[in-house]
Amino acid sequence: MRILVAGSSGAIGQMIVEQLRSDGDEVFTISRSGVASSTHCVVDLTQSTSIELVRNFLSDKGPLDAVFCCIGMLHGGWKMPEKSLSQLSDEWLQQSMAVNVLSHVHLAQAVESCVARRQPVRWLSLSAMVGSIEDNQLGGWYSYRMTKASLNMFIKTLSIEWGRKSPESCVVALHPGTTDSGLSKPFQAGIAEGKLYSQKDTAQRLIKVMRELTPAQHGRLLHWDGSQIPF
Repeated sequence: MRILVAGSSGAIGQMIVEQLRSDGDEVFTISRSGVASSTHCVVDLTQSTSIELVRNFLSDKGPLDAVFCCIGMLHGGWKMPEKSLSQLSDEWLQQSMAVNVLSHVHLAQAVESCVARRQPVRWLSLSAMVGSIEDNQLGGWYSYRMTKASLNMFIKTLSIEWGRKSPESCVVALHPGTTDSGLSKPFQAGIAEGKLYSQKDTAQRLIKVMRELTPAQHGRLLHWDGSQIPF
């Protein structure tokens, strides 16, 4: 398969790339860091200028079979998820929206020309269960919950448009589970035993979901095991 992975310098993205290449897939990558090459595009997807840059990068790559967008942000080290309304700030919400939503939007806009009736694609955006409105019983984490819910709505809407354009395409949001990474590290003490997954386990599970996607999953928010999570 010919697969594009955005956010390839992150913990999950990097491991997905390693696993895909070990499986023999042809992999192209996008991140804000690294050295640009014929297989790696260095660009900030939160900026709209990235759309044309990624289009140019993909112009000679041929049709894509799948796209993983692994870009996301929960905290910034100095800024942790909000526990109360008083901690919610415009600046952090806007930054979270740029990373958690706009980066996925811009990538989809760049990839759109690759999607056609005879060129179906499997699109997987890494989202989060805490973005599920129905599942929210604890509150808090305002920016992260709001932006992941927005991402889920984007994926649902995108699935409708691309479903008309390319009926065999499959567009999903995907909850990777709590993975041992910098994103989860400040919260690992409260994670139940057996619920913190290695980066390799997470990558293998997400790739399995990608390879086994069915039309019934199109436009859904999926757990790492492929089961459906309510929006």
